Amino acid sequence: MNLLNRTITNLNTTPPIKVVQFGEGNFLRAFVDYAFQKLNEKANFDAGIAVVQPIDQGMVKMLNDQDGLYTLFLKGIQKGKEIQHKELITNIVKGIDPYSNFKDYLSLAKEEQLQFIISNTTEAGIAYVATDTLDMQPPSSFPAKLTVLLYERFKYFKGDANKGLTIIPCELINYNSDTLKEIILKYSDDWKLGEEFKTWLNQHCSFHNTLVDRIVPGYPKDEIEAYNAQLSYKDNLIVAAETFFLWVIEGDDQLKEKLPFHKTDLDVKIVEDMQPYRTRKVRILNGAHTAMVPFSLLYGNTTVKQTIDNDFTGTFVNNAIFNEINQTLPMDKTELDSFAEEVLDRFRNPFIIHNLSSIALNSISKFKVRVLPSLLEYVVRNKKLPTNLTFAFAALIRFYKGTWKGGDLPVNDSAEIVDAFAEIWKSNNYAEIATKTLGNINYWGEDLNQINNLSNAVALALEEIDTNGIEVGFANFSKRY
Repeated sequence: MNLLNRTITNLNTTPPIKVVQFGEGNFLRAFVDYAFQKLNEKANFDAGIAVVQPIDQGMVKMLNDQDGLYTLFLKGIQKGKEIQHKELITNIVKGIDPYSNFKDYLSLAKEEQLQFIISNTTEAGIAYVATDTLDMQPPSSFPAKLTVLLYERFKYFKGDANKGLTIIPCELINYNSDTLKEIILKYSDDWKLGEEFKTWLNQHCSFHNTLVDRIVPGYPKDEIEAYNAQLSYKDNLIVAAETFFLWVIEGDDQLKEKLPFHKTDLDVKIVEDMQPYRTRKVRILNGAHTAMVPFSLLYGNTTVKQTIDNDFTGTFVNNAIFNEINQTLPMDKTELDSFAEEVLDRFRNPFIIHNLSSIALNSISKFKVRVLPSLLEYVVRNKKLPTNLTFAFAALIRFYKGTWKGGDLPVNDSAEIVDAFAEIWKSNNYAEIATKTLGNINYWGEDLNQINNLSNAVALALEEIDTNGIEVGFANFSKRY
């Protein structure tokens, strides 16, 4: 069977590059690239995508080996009806690894029809790195790489107002584009790029905060033979996703003209304020995901569906959502509970195998954004700790020890964080482990030891987990908190 490429699929032409996308992972390919393909099909958008590998080790070579092509499988339940659909995604024109070909990366700035910058470099990706400089090939951080690209475009087109770009980050941090723009402007000052460049950025480039929502398990390795049987070619980049799709973008009528999603059937909302959508989704769907991963893996589950279907872990997640997370959100309770029920139905999707290990990437930064606000707000409102979220916090810390019952855990984070936890876990004192972890302001943005009784509760939960396991440990813990 031939490897998927444009020759065997008779795709002899490619659209012009209108989108530069930072990130080649499963989510962007199943969400953003799919969305732009719908624009091409329904609105004659004629947009090609150039994908930039944002870190040194990535998948761009695999993407280029298949001429940017891959198969997206969508499966889910909509209004009680099973939906299964597969689609060949064809709009990626080229993949670029700036670490091996920086000149090719810079050439993107000179693309005449380039209009959009899209990114998803995880929550940790939009960060300022003081050691990044203009002459690095490339700088380490995503914002620095983007600053270099924007400055190259500004110089090449001599500050042409019509060559400004629309920048739409998809990283799951609040005010993602505002944060990105702030960092870019800081690099502009650090590198002395000049006031004319900053004026071009402010007046002729637009930055748009976003919310993205689609569960994307990615490569279906456990069922790959069944997926391969549906294809007439070999595809090493198959990606599986649910049918649910929601993209909320802050913007005005001008952005609606640039992105005519109203001509498609996709649920893309271009709105003045996306915060209500963002808070609901991040706290409930993403918060439940992040809270369940360490807890459920330590219990013995491997997938999201197993977690929800299991009597013990399913009840834990339900209680965390309905009795703790939802109680902290300033929205209509009926609406919140309805959304939560929809989320749990998505978690139960029988067509999607969503491995817990695939959600474990950067769990510390995810917990800070997705779960910690609910925990802290619950304390403010109720003057006590939320039992489930506190125990989930302890499970996270235990997870980062890296081993459990003689086996390795799928910890996937920066070497700095992994090494820090290795040092913390040299202690046999649970109170010391809890205090050191909760006191790391770089992780949480504040010293969590100042939250009444939290360090004591986490220390107790850690001891219970190690002594009695997850189920008995939680039962004992819940008698105290």
